[in-house]
Amino acid sequence: MQRVRAVFNVFVGLSMVGVWMMLYGTGSIPELAAEPIRILLHIAAELATGIALIVSGVGLWRCMSWAKELYWLATGALLYTLIQSPGYYAQLGQWPMVILFALLFIITVILLLAADKRRRT
Repeated sequence: MQRVRAVFNVFVGLSMVGVWMMLYGTGSIPELAAEPIRILLHIAAELATGIALIVSGVGLWRCMSWAKELYWLATGALLYTLIQSPGYYAQLGQWPMVILFALLFIITVILLLAADKRRRT
């Protein structure tokens, strides 16, 4: 199960970083003009989450002792993102994105519960 969590974290982390790079590269972040400070801090938080997910995933894959602690921190940050971010897409009526966030939330919670169960045994 640790390898599943590792792959999931790396995949989601790379996806988060990649999406923001794509949006910035294509000029698709209108909030940069309207509310630059808020969106830059939001992007910074999401990039930090993505990087933490990637690092924890690689660490879990390589069975590094520190990775288990970073996993909890990174995945907690991911849960916050998965709760907060869908509101933006719901407001725009982009329901497939809302569903994607919901599915990622469910998978994340399942993986967290499995990790917690292993930790307790």
